[in-house]
Amino acid sequence: MEAKWYEDGLKMIEELTSNAEQIQDDLLKDILSRNAGTEYLRRFLHGQPDKQLFKKNVPIVSYEDLKPYIDRIANGETSNILLAEPITGFFMSSGTSGGQPKLMPVTAEVDQLWAIFRTLYESPVMKYFGDINQSGKRMEFMFARPEIETPSGLKATSVTTSIFKESGFRATLPKLYTSPVETIFCPETQQSLYCQLLFGLIQRGEVVMVGSFFAATVLRAIKFLENHWQEMCSDIKTGQISHRITDTGCRNAASLIMKPNPALADLIEDICNSKSWEGIIKKVWPKAKYVGCICTGVMGQYTTELEFYSGGLPLVSALYASSEALCGINLEPVCKPSDVSYTFLPNMSYFEFLPVKNDGNESIEMRSNNEVTETVDLVNVKIGHCYELLVTTSRGLYRCKIGDVLRVTGFHNNVPQFQFVERQNVAISVDQEKTSEADLFKAVTEAKALLDPIGFILTEYTSYADISSAPGHYVLFWELKEKEDNHYTEPDPKIIVECCLRMEESLHYTYKIYRKKNIIAALEIRVVKQGTFEALMDYYVSKGASFSQYKRPSCIKSKEALKILDSRVIGKFFSPKPPL
Repeated sequence: MEAKWYEDGLKMIEELTSNAEQIQDDLLKDILSRNAGTEYLRRFLHGQPDKQLFKKNVPIVSYEDLKPYIDRIANGETSNILLAEPITGFFMSSGTSGGQPKLMPVTAEVDQLWAIFRTLYESPVMKYFGDINQSGKRMEFMFARPEIETPSGLKATSVTTSIFKESGFRATLPKLYTSPVETIFCPETQQSLYCQLLFGLIQRGEVVMVGSFFAATVLRAIKFLENHWQEMCSDIKTGQISHRITDTGCRNAASLIMKPNPALADLIEDICNSKSWEGIIKKVWPKAKYVGCICTGVMGQYTTELEFYSGGLPLVSALYASSEALCGINLEPVCKPSDVSYTFLPNMSYFEFLPVKNDGNESIEMRSNNEVTETVDLVNVKIGHCYELLVTTSRGLYRCKIGDVLRVTGFHNNVPQFQFVERQNVAISVDQEKTSEADLFKAVTEAKALLDPIGFILTEYTSYADISSAPGHYVLFWELKEKEDNHYTEPDPKIIVECCLRMEESLHYTYKIYRKKNIIAALEIRVVKQGTFEALMDYYVSKGASFSQYKRPSCIKSKEALKILDSRVIGKFFSPKPPL
């Protein structure tokens, strides 16, 4: 009997994780052999592809340190400034984690590396759910991003857009996905989302997976369906797409798929017309086996609401990757999002780990302070310890921090498994204290538990350091939703005040000391109208952020973004006393 493709993938994972040290050493040697003569590395290595010389002389850097070299290439200079291989283009980061999108050089080998990575991260998923490519279609919400031409003539685009443009992807699209290519490349995201949902409804009997790259995008789609299902049902009933869709490609795609189907329209209408939308994904797409999207890191805030909508379907975070590098896969895809660990793949990049102190009393960012510069190799990290990730790639990144702090949870063969802890240096601060993304998430998680007994869900949040008056204070913007009704009523103000206090009690030691000494004023929660965070996302997308890879900022720095939030505030609540 012929082996299933994912069984070959599982076998490859075992081989890679059993020989990690040798694979890592060989990969670094190959990268240095090819690139030691570049302008950047020559001054550190003197043409010698030596690991010890590399670790001793090549500095640990951030993207900003390498940006001048990348900008020179984008402006027309030859790529051997930074790497020996010819550059075929650039990848753009999502542009919402740390400000402006980053440009990452791309070479011809990237497509092959992505194909291997996809096989490896999908294999554990298929082990649990079977080969979904043979049992139905994926309803994945996919959005191409416009290309930008650099002065060199080379194009810059997102990683996902480059995948969507591949001939292999386009060839399999009609068989494996519910979304026609025209909807993916529609420049108007609202029209694109409308059509992708509509075509997913029409093909509801074939859908075996619902998802997108990030949890936030899946939730955005479900909320969009809440607002537009009646119009979509009308389209299905008549076989004619709404006049709101003006994109020619989308309308042409609709003409090939749509025909009058009153029975299907009535069925969907009956499901969507229920008082509560709990379990709506499973109800609308009854053959769906799981919801596939990243639910870790900053996306962890969306798991409660996504579980509410999913009807018990597993939330599968299959991979850990960044614009800088492909990193790890989830070998236990049906575990809870809070328990996800990623097994690193030693053939993707050369990985180093910068130890980060974590004694549990203050934020990691505050305590690291660049005290340790001695890095640890992939196979030598220790369980329970936290590290900042560095990558060296064949695409011109050498000992580059990607900004993620990870905790080692275990090993698979010789390869460590990591949980995402936080983004390094993403923090809110009004004085000398520094509150990290992880600190903030923990405090919000503790506080939002008070909402459950009164029938509310926290759907989105962000923070802001208000230093307009002295002492400054933390502001949390919260968007809430009722569980049992689509019509919003205001929560009990006493509960929100209690949430303020619970947050303060859950924050780190330094915050509480400063609060007691009135160096920091009372924490404030500003409740905003439903749809506020959609407006915030629309703002960032209008400024160039990726729709499908959007990450809500943990702390607002933009004055324009702050105006959007403040203009939609419907209630302000303060902590009644300093935390104990």
